Amino acid sequence: MPEQPPYLRVADELRRRIAEHEWVPEDRLPSRTQIAQECGVGENVVRRAQELLISQGVLEGRAGSGTYVAAPRRRVRVVRSSAREQPDGSPFRADMKAAGKQGDWESRTEAKVPAPADIASRLGMAEGDLCVRTVYEFLADGRPVQLSTSWEPYDLTAGTLVVLPEGGPHAGQGVVNRMAEIGITVSHAVEQPEPRLATAEEASLLGIQKSALVTHIKRTYYSDQGQPVETADIVVPAALCEVVYEIPISR
Repeated sequence: MPEQPPYLRVADELRRRIAEHEWVPEDRLPSRTQIAQECGVGENVVRRAQELLISQGVLEGRAGSGTYVAAPRRRVRVVRSSAREQPDGSPFRADMKAAGKQGDWESRTEAKVPAPADIASRLGMAEGDLCVRTVYEFLADGRPVQLSTSWEPYDLTAGTLVVLPEGGPHAGQGVVNRMAEIGITVSHAVEQPEPRLATAEEASLLGIQKSALVTHIKRTYYSDQGQPVETADIVVPAALCEVVYEIPISR
């Protein structure tokens, strides 16, 4: 009978230690160096074993923090509706509060980023025209549950107080409220949801299995003149969130 590959042997050892409650849900595992020494293997073998267990939902990788024993996670409700635009621009926080969780986000903005072809098409620009790009991680009780990458035409907000979505006096107020500050009325948004598999990077950031199912929402905000003012790629993991569309009815 062929000998079991070392990474499978290590994976079995980690499973055993979890089953025997040496580590419980939310515990951080020892370093790969320590596990490698205990199991008599190289760190690459431990990494492969952990990746296998993450893909099976046994472990959870948290970027910049380490590897943890996965805990059962209830799906939270994420409501998509233009009618839910809040004065503070945070329907996400409202959703999380309704689920009994603390909603927050982390962001990173870069100005003057050339627009790739697909983004340029969505914004009615030429490929390579400059944009303000902001990458978001949305958190529920400190744990990532949604990702988003937002693009705005740089020429639209350059030289104004709202050029940085998460900086200045109007930081974090959302696209509709920020655009109103520079005299642009956002009249509607168009969203295109599509199911697909998570990329390796998305899985790592969200702490989900590789190739887990996500809903990828392409959202574009338009002014009352029909001009696209922002577009975003929103990634919602199916295992963590249910996406609900709320449609207002005019009478």
